[in-house]
Amino acid sequence: MTKGLSKSRYTAFCQCPKNLWLKMYKPDEATVATGVEARFESGNEVGDLAMGLFGSFVEVTVKREDGGLDLAAMVEKTKEEMERGTDAICEASFTFEKNYCAVDILRKTKSGWAIYEVKSSSFPEFDGQETRLEKYAPDIAYQKWVLEQCGIKVTDTYLVCLNSDYVRQGELDIQKLFAVIDMKELVENEYLKVPAQVSKALKVLRSEDEPDIDLSDHCMKPYGCAFFDYCKRQHGVPDDEPTIFDLYRMNFSKKLEHYHAGHILFEDVREEALSDKQQMQVECTLNHTERIDKKGIREFLDSLSYPLYFLDFETLQQPVPQYDGQRPYQQITFQYSLHIKRSADAPYEHLEFLAPNDGSDPRRSLAEQLCKDIPMNVCTLAYNKGFECGRIKELAGMYPDLAVHLLNIREHILDLLTPFQSGYYYVPAMHGSFSIKSVLPALFPDEPSLNYHNLDERCQNGGNAMTLFPRIQFMEPEEAKASREALLRYCELDTWAMVKVWEKLKEVVR
Repeated sequence: MTKGLSKSRYTAFCQCPKNLWLKMYKPDEATVATGVEARFESGNEVGDLAMGLFGSFVEVTVKREDGGLDLAAMVEKTKEEMERGTDAICEASFTFEKNYCAVDILRKTKSGWAIYEVKSSSFPEFDGQETRLEKYAPDIAYQKWVLEQCGIKVTDTYLVCLNSDYVRQGELDIQKLFAVIDMKELVENEYLKVPAQVSKALKVLRSEDEPDIDLSDHCMKPYGCAFFDYCKRQHGVPDDEPTIFDLYRMNFSKKLEHYHAGHILFEDVREEALSDKQQMQVECTLNHTERIDKKGIREFLDSLSYPLYFLDFETLQQPVPQYDGQRPYQQITFQYSLHIKRSADAPYEHLEFLAPNDGSDPRRSLAEQLCKDIPMNVCTLAYNKGFECGRIKELAGMYPDLAVHLLNIREHILDLLTPFQSGYYYVPAMHGSFSIKSVLPALFPDEPSLNYHNLDERCQNGGNAMTLFPRIQFMEPEEAKASREALLRYCELDTWAMVKVWEKLKEVVR
């Protein structure tokens, strides 16, 4: 099947022919986004669970000795199960002229077979909005085409996704966990295009000549392309100096307008109509200058008071709810770090909480400890406080006996992001981003102790923390201990980073 199509290859072509060609001939040029591994694992978990949606089933997955899929064996096994009259076949596999597809769930109907495509996305994304569903139609239409070329009558096509209105109570109810959406109309519209698209895609796949396709909306729709940086370089967009694609909060379509007009470098857009922050970014970058609004910074600092608590949470987002009262992808807070400065002359104290890795719901114990560690009516700092405030509000809703204290903490949280987002302090090295992961190295470029890459490789970012924590309960004791230590040191650096940023703000207004 080397030069044939699969579902992923077909949908890659539908987004952009060059995407398909690069996947085949230059895969190393792809930029792998953070969290891809975690999303892949989530997709597998959801897919495995969905197999039982219609009761008993037969999965036809067959693996070779090297761990790869034995496609020929899967196709043959699918044929046998269909002839046997099996009601639900999972990973049902078909080939037509070297074009392959595996149907997540193939279900027998009165007059044929129904395709069920399983995605780990959540239902509200699709609620009454066909434009949100359209991106899945090419995938399902291609499957229907392959099956019908094989002589299989496809009577229905469905999308199976998570219902994020579902709240787990007791045993997991997969009938309520999943939402099944009829894709018939969208798939029929897309199905008409499939034969021509397949023909064009095969020509691209079998050609050694790289397609010459310019940057366009398809670079980000329906998904961000992993080859975007590669294609930018090919079309004269340098990656060693700031360009229009680095501008703060400019939508992608607007960036493309500038690009197609030849306005690529900051110098090219200097006289264009930009927002105040975009103009600040451009001028500071071109002039190699910093912007320091001492009055604005001082007003922010004056709003703080001792004792001062620096707070950061770590959370996980599980597609399949594990605990009572949990929805799909709900943020579950399992850890926090707290640095405390009780007075101007007092040394810093550090407190931390990391829930046990025994599979139990971490939220109650975390909420109780948070109320012990942060008194009422004290000033607390978070970076991008909306996140911490949101989690505290959720905890207060879950635990009425702690609600007064938790909501008091929430009411007294101030945001260390404010002086940066307000444009009071900007240096070119921030590259138009005000996240702490951008601000910290910009303010402290030569401080190894503030470099997240110097942490244990097990946990160097929030994505690592999110995936590492639930895995620890299945580790050997020594590895589990090292992993917990990695989580603690990562979260500690988050609040110590806030401390150093706060100190820098005080320093620049002296």
